[in-house]
Amino acid sequence: MSAPRIGVSVVTMGDRPQQVEALLASVAMQDVRPTRVVVVGNGSPLPDYTAFPGLTDLTGGVTLLELDENLGCPGGRNEALTALAGFGDVDVVIELDDDGLLVDKDVFRTVERLYADDPGLGIVGFRIADEHGETQRRHVPRLRAKDPMRRGPVTAFLGGAHALSMEMLAGTGPWPAEFFFTHEETDLSWRALDAGWKILYEPSLLLQHPKTSPARHAVYYRMTARNRVWLARRHLPVPLVPVYLGTWILLTVLRTRSVPGLRAWASGFAEGMRNPCGVRRPMRWRTVWRMTRLGRPPVI
Repeated sequence: MSAPRIGVSVVTMGDRPQQVEALLASVAMQDVRPTRVVVVGNGSPLPDYTAFPGLTDLTGGVTLLELDENLGCPGGRNEALTALAGFGDVDVVIELDDDGLLVDKDVFRTVERLYADDPGLGIVGFRIADEHGETQRRHVPRLRAKDPMRRGPVTAFLGGAHALSMEMLAGTGPWPAEFFFTHEETDLSWRALDAGWKILYEPSLLLQHPKTSPARHAVYYRMTARNRVWLARRHLPVPLVPVYLGTWILLTVLRTRSVPGLRAWASGFAEGMRNPCGVRRPMRWRTVWRMTRLGRPPVI
């Protein structure tokens, strides 16, 4: 396979201008040039990144999309994907958090090689580490996550930094915009696996990112619960739905130390059961078995 054409997508709410500039500078220093860069202002105006140093010579340049409202992370990314698909000159899109930083210069070269070598590769997950090189356990997309440097096929990927095949997206569909926040990566992962695509965790691809907790967001507990219910209702075979939800009820009760957090979680769980979840397309049992062989059956 010939080298894929790479596009870059960055979604920002306009509250991290210095971090976005640093991120774009790290994109500009890559030794393989992307075809184009799309920056989405998720309910916010954007500076004129079209003249950003080091990116003015791109074939497609820098495209700015200013959205009237915040569509959430998956909704904002979908706007960028729609634009990239319309341009028709990108085979693989690399999506990066607006407060991340590419430390190495060969990130895009590695992504290019991985996709050129394997036409069945749908998603490549990067490693995320803080400025001290530490990777949080929750950022390793597998069970037995003690070693963040162990690469290989997985069943999930990190939303902060990853690459997606545009061909895969044409078949699986885009991000679940209605999720708004949390578990959108799982939804896309399950659809990709069920369609026969591979997901690779490649720890040599590093995004430097500040250490954070997802619970810092006010909507975390509610949307975590709601979206888990939606995941089960949308994608799991009927016998696995109560197993998956029962497992996460137990884990949440054991792990959550905040009484208001538990109340918000219970409210979100009820919302997920009560509200429409979108089109139901349960994964095939062979996909369940494939995920089980990879070490993470879709019940945990």
